Amino acid sequence: MTGILAINAFLHSEKYTQQDKLLLAGAKACGINLKIYSNLELRLAVPKADFVLFWDKDVSLAHALEQQGLPVFNSAKSIALCDNKALTYQALLGTVPQPETMAAPITYFEGSNFSPFIDGAIERLGLPLVFKECYGSFGAQVFLCHSKEEIERHITARPFLLQKFCKESAGHDKRIEVIGGRCVAAMERYNPADFRANITNGGQMRPYTPTREEEALALAATEKLGLLFGGVDLLEDGTVCEVNSNAHLVNLKKCTGIDTAPLLFRAIQEALQ
Repeated sequence: MTGILAINAFLHSEKYTQQDKLLLAGAKACGINLKIYSNLELRLAVPKADFVLFWDKDVSLAHALEQQGLPVFNSAKSIALCDNKALTYQALLGTVPQPETMAAPITYFEGSNFSPFIDGAIERLGLPLVFKECYGSFGAQVFLCHSKEEIERHITARPFLLQKFCKESAGHDKRIEVIGGRCVAAMERYNPADFRANITNGGQMRPYTPTREEEALALAATEKLGLLFGGVDLLEDGTVCEVNSNAHLVNLKKCTGIDTAPLLFRAIQEALQ
């Protein structure tokens, strides 16, 4: 079996190269000949393969590969739902509990007047509240805001949402990795110096054994979003904070000792049978 590992042509840091090496080794362990192609290369020509492991968020390219008949994991639709935090929230409504969230109206211009929306959000969600740009990874573009003025300072023309702050979970969350309908590994992330628990922002990690209820939440979220694999972030109040269509597996391995890459490729092999 041959596969394509689709990555972004413009991300070169060690964080990403470590991930690539982990995935290549996982594929080899499963007897899969996996080769790396960037989204730039795949826009020019697509080699023959049995599947694509799409480790990027170039959704239009994922759609194009699917239209050529290539099985893409995760699917373009699933990646799009996870990449936009407002769409994730909408898709999971009624399926799993989530922090109350209000997506801002779309603007095309810097300096647009969001005052009525912010006032309504503060009245409904209270202060402090969490400001999130709809697109972003590793806790970037996420801020804890204590006033209307602070919220306004973070607004650009990019889409954003405002979310109720779970004070019990300040600097703490749980990441559960789901592959092929099973919870295969989990870790706690904690950061006493930041309300965000992300490792990139200085957070620390330790292995974690999720409860049955937490596993059920993670499985329900990934199933609803159509993910063959994904990382589900849970807060201390039992709500689903975010779902990642291509969660970073290197830190998970460092923390738990579990190499989830071979599990991922076995799930792909089963899906293709």
